[in-house]
Amino acid sequence: MREIVLDTETTGLSPKDGHRIVEIGGVELFNHIPTGKTYHQYINPERDMPPEAFNVHGLSEEFLRKHPVFAKIAEEFIEFVGDGILVIHNAKFDMSFINAELSYVKHPPIPEEQALDTLEIARKKHPMGPNSLDALCRRYGVDNSGRTKHGALLDSELLADVYIELIGGRQHDLAIEQGASTTMSGGQRPVATRRQPRPVPLPSRLSEEEQKAHEMFVSGLGDNALWQRYRD
Repeated sequence: MREIVLDTETTGLSPKDGHRIVEIGGVELFNHIPTGKTYHQYINPERDMPPEAFNVHGLSEEFLRKHPVFAKIAEEFIEFVGDGILVIHNAKFDMSFINAELSYVKHPPIPEEQALDTLEIARKKHPMGPNSLDALCRRYGVDNSGRTKHGALLDSELLADVYIELIGGRQHDLAIEQGASTTMSGGQRPVATRRQPRPVPLPSRLSEEEQKAHEMFVSGLGDNALWQRYRD
């Protein structure tokens, strides 16, 4: 299965207000494993750069003026995407910009069902949040120390690591592969292999605020609550 972990940077919040894409970054995965193939392109938006957007990604109008307009890179971008699933954090935002840019060059839009929203996955898995990319990096121990500003390719690389953790981590893929190699007679479904415990337990992914909130919640359950048995 081919997936493209994708991110864009823009001049603003909505293409309906005349805002444009200024950077696209993508990381190719095959069966949830990075292939080493990436896509990265700065784009001349043919308009000014609002200060609010510049403060987010640091891409100036002067810098972007040296790069091609979207029409010049549209075919190359579409070729890279192909029929791969687009893995995007807050997919509606990026897809609205991508399809707006494609419409300007008379290219058919990318179907919405081709996009997978990691923000939706994160909200279901961690309903108490927070679920920003930075917060998820902290939760899953993904090193985002180099992310001083937003950058499409760097954010795609970070999201690729976060996405693998959101869907079960590397051990999840290993268990599937091991199970697939153990086939029962008669064409029955493979038997999944039991995961082995980690030799060294992972450090806690809870923030200090989350730990305090949990402690306050448990304290309010009463002395006979089951949770009280597991408190230190």
